[in-house]
This record gives sequence, structure tokens and C-alpha cells, in this order.
Amino acid sequence: MQPQQAPTSAPVPTSRKEHGTRTRTVVLCLVAGLVLGAAGMGAAWAVSGDSDASPGGGTPAADAHAACEALDGFDPAKYIAKGSAGEVAINRYAAAGALSASAAAGDAAYKELAQTIRRSQDRHSQLFEFDATAKKDLDRAREICRGL
Repeated sequence: MQPQQAPTSAPVPTSRKEHGTRTRTVVLCLVAGLVLGAAGMGAAWAVSGDSDASPGGGTPAADAHAACEALDGFDPAKYIAKGSAGEVAINRYAAAGALSASAAAGDAAYKELAQTIRRSQDRHSQLFEFDATAKKDLDRAREICRGL
């Protein structure tokens, strides 16, 4: 009869590189989950909104205007703020992306708005900051919104 061996545990990272990679992976997963959750909440908010608040209710135009309203109330400087100010910023940014994508899916006229917001969101998710490129796309999206 052989003696039983104790089960082995998962290897512990031995280098800073492995630890940094693991940390980055965890952070990226958390950010992705946050953005997807916020987008879902934004879509649910748009679908369940008061019909008096959006007379076009459920149309691509109504979605585009709602995306612009969300973007109008979005302040990139508050995105990393603690508490409700940060939550509002995160959710408005995600809602603008989700609603503009919905508008573009329903009417190609809103494709540029959706693509511009998406580029800004993609850039932010790569750098975890609003650099000049991300801000330029936000400014362009706001220009498009003024033209609606």
C-alpha cells in the first residue's frame, strides 16, 4: 500500500511579469464586466423608459436622441470618481454606446454616431484613460448629436 500524497495547489507566480499579467487580466475582466453590465442597464433603461419622456418610443431616432442625452450628461473627468458621480459617468458612457448601437442597427443614418462612440470606448478600454484620441471621438460624437 502506497502512502497518500497531499494534493498540490496551483503554482504561485514566481516573477513580477507573471504577477503583472495576472493582475492586468483580472482588471481587464472587471472593466469588461462593468462596461457590459452598464450597457445592459442602459438598454434596459431605454426599453423600460416612460413613453411620455420619449415620444418616438422605440424608434432608431429615439435611441439616437437618448444616446445623445446620455453623452451630453457624461463627464470623462468623473469616470474614475468614487461614489455616485463615478457610477453616473460610467453608466452614461455605456448607455450612450448601447443606445447609439441600437439606433444604428435600426437605421444606417446613425451608424457614424455609433462608430464614433464605440471608437472612444475602445480607446478608453485599451488605455484606461481618456487620451486626446478618445476625447476627439467624444467631441465628434457630440458634434453629430448637435446635428440630429
